[in-house]
Amino acid sequence: MGLENRIKATAKNIEGKIQEVVGDITGNTQDQVEGKAKQAEARARHVVENAKDKLEQMKNQFKKGFE
Repeated sequence: MGLENRIKATAKNIEGKIQEVVGDITGNTQDQVEGKAKQAEARARHVVENAKDKLEQMKNQFKKGFE
């Protein structure tokens, strides 16, 4: 499931960048802000996935220690 979440986060980041650029071009402040918010959400999702990966690695190392 981690890969699926990373793909969704990347898609959200791209969506946010596009929305921000459209807002820049049109002068629409709301689109700029919403685009930046989507990018921040995507970064947060990536942080969560990285933390999950790290915990999984630690769990596996811990298990190896008892084998």
